[in-house]
Amino acid sequence: MGPTRAQFIQYAPAALAVAAAAAGPWSALAAGAAGAGAWAIHASAPVLRSLIACGITATGCGIAAHQVLASGMNPLFALGLAVPAGAAALAHHRNTAEQFPALPATTATAGSGLSSQAQLIMAWWTEFICGPTKTEGRKLIQPGAELAQLAFDIGDDHMSFTGIITLPQGQQVRVKAADIAAVYGIPVSQVEMGDPKHFAPNALPVLVHLKKAAAAPQIAVGAPTTPEELWAAHVAIPEGAMPGTTLALTRYNGPLDWEGVATRDRRAIGTVNIQDLAGNLDLSTIQIALAPTDKPSQMGVRVMKEHALMHGTMLSSVADELAMDARGYVRLGTYIDANAALVPLAQPGSGARHLYLVGGSRSGKSGVLEQVLLSAHKSRIAVILASPQAGTIAGAGLAAYCGDGLDEAMGALRLAYALMLDREARYRSPSFPFTDPLIAFVIDEAHMLLVVSSPYHAEAKAIVEQLTRRSLKRGIGVVLATQTPLAEDLGNSSVIRSQLLIGGGAVFLRCAKGQGSLVGANAVQGAEGIDLSMIPDSWPGQAQKVAVRDMTGLDTTAAAKPEDGTFGLGYLLTPGSQAVQFRSLHLDVPPASLAGDPTPVAVEDCEAWRHRDAIAQTPVVDKRGKNMIGSLADLLAAAQQGPPATEQQRAATSPPGPAGPAAPTDGQELIKPRILELLREQSIPMTAETIARKLGTSAKNIKPRLTELKKRDEITNENGLWKAA
Repeated sequence: MGPTRAQFIQYAPAALAVAAAAAGPWSALAAGAAGAGAWAIHASAPVLRSLIACGITATGCGIAAHQVLASGMNPLFALGLAVPAGAAALAHHRNTAEQFPALPATTATAGSGLSSQAQLIMAWWTEFICGPTKTEGRKLIQPGAELAQLAFDIGDDHMSFTGIITLPQGQQVRVKAADIAAVYGIPVSQVEMGDPKHFAPNALPVLVHLKKAAAAPQIAVGAPTTPEELWAAHVAIPEGAMPGTTLALTRYNGPLDWEGVATRDRRAIGTVNIQDLAGNLDLSTIQIALAPTDKPSQMGVRVMKEHALMHGTMLSSVADELAMDARGYVRLGTYIDANAALVPLAQPGSGARHLYLVGGSRSGKSGVLEQVLLSAHKSRIAVILASPQAGTIAGAGLAAYCGDGLDEAMGALRLAYALMLDREARYRSPSFPFTDPLIAFVIDEAHMLLVVSSPYHAEAKAIVEQLTRRSLKRGIGVVLATQTPLAEDLGNSSVIRSQLLIGGGAVFLRCAKGQGSLVGANAVQGAEGIDLSMIPDSWPGQAQKVAVRDMTGLDTTAAAKPEDGTFGLGYLLTPGSQAVQFRSLHLDVPPASLAGDPTPVAVEDCEAWRHRDAIAQTPVVDKRGKNMIGSLADLLAAAQQGPPATEQQRAATSPPGPAGPAAPTDGQELIKPRILELLREQSIPMTAETIARKLGTSAKNIKPRLTELKKRDEITNENGLWKAA
């Protein structure tokens, strides 16, 4: 077996020195041959410099010795010249003792024994880490920490080895990643050590990347790229809109017209800021549509050069399609994928459905309500309309009862409540289909009645809460429209919105900036992370067209086109699904002209309907807004007495004289509806004392009224336990 590369580099100068003393000038040729050999085996620069210096010294000594012998001088002088040559060889040996040859790039050889890589790696490991070292005075990192089970992974652009640092039983591995990196001359980041908590203290696995594959080059800014590359470079990075995701295209028609699915490995994507995503992709927000999937780790993405709903869908050509189908759904618009957007107005066999509508000024909210009125008319559903802001609904003529204005709208709320009480009295155990028509109770600008500053706040809140809770199975659905999704617009009532969303669908249109967020306290299940203020009021480029438009010769009689604005563009949420971007149908003519027969669908002939005018003027709660009239009989009695007089009116009309018996308080007058409501809501019978405790009064006040309600057959008593009939 011949000498190794390290041995050749170390001992070639010694042979060179001997040759210099014997061969004289021929030693120059030997020095050149040794240098060429060292270069051929890829010796390091310090080794080459040391070898060249040693060769020059040895050559000079050889020439001088040759001249001494040729001149006939004493041979001892020539022998003395060998001392500098030997000193040069010893200095070279010491220099190379501190240098280590580079790892060869050849692959590991098969068969028994260690390959050249394994020999060199083990030599370094022994020399610096575990010992025994051949260098006198060297301090080892941890004596005895041997490297076992050595394995390689070698490719054209990478090279690594793995092993297990082992120690005798009872000892603990103290070798650190920084120690290994220093030994092999690599960055600490290329050394991966196992977690000591998961392995034995005396056996710790290690992975060392001697040569790591170069990282993928960054995409040049401004260079043409595929959507996947653009996504990886700007969206999936830690500071991007959807960090850690990958994009898989499902359709590609160009860099500005594609669809795909973003996926994050085993983690939920969560809320996506669409403005950040538009900035990452260098697009406007209107060009991007997100579609959540059933998997929280995936999100559908669509990029549009021109928005798919920009030109809208005209209503006049599909008026006959607006009638309710057999499942109770009506068409409200068109989804982003061109499919019909349907919402339920009824549930055959179970009653009606609610609809929650949110949209600011010029968002298309009134247009959606007009479509609802037209669909209800086509479906033979009676409509009661409450419009606090007078004259805003073009299809008001299709309603059987219209409360136009703040006071009249409050009257419509009272009438809807009375109709519910009437049907509850007539349909104790309702069996569908109803012989009476379904009723859609539409409340436009509901915040004008429900906000705390409204004069009808307490009464309107109490009525709407009861309607959303109890009216569906009596065939009365609530269509409630507000300008924002904020809780303040619903009178700070969590009951109203939760019941609306549980009992039907929701339509979300553009809102004012800062008022359209559906997160936090305004979060809606299925519409997480949506901010309605991000829906722009115009399509891309429309503002610039207006800015540079030449007004001369402009046709001022031309009708507005759907692409002139984004009204009707928003999100539709149906029960059990995710909110999907859609656009409502475009009205080019008033809905009354599309109705065919404009005669409103009539409400059934019943006590509440016959006394509708008196009921509309009768408050159904007391001054505190806590006690509601709970039966139709009590409501009709209160309506016959007329609206309550004010304090000034009572003072002006009451004759002077001794005071008569004190009139009962509001709490005593309206305690029977509270008893009836409590027994209807509770499914278990209760004693009079339990009822009194729940209502915050004494049993002495409760028992006489329980007797009165029993005479009306509204409640029953079995062994002292009271329950609703």
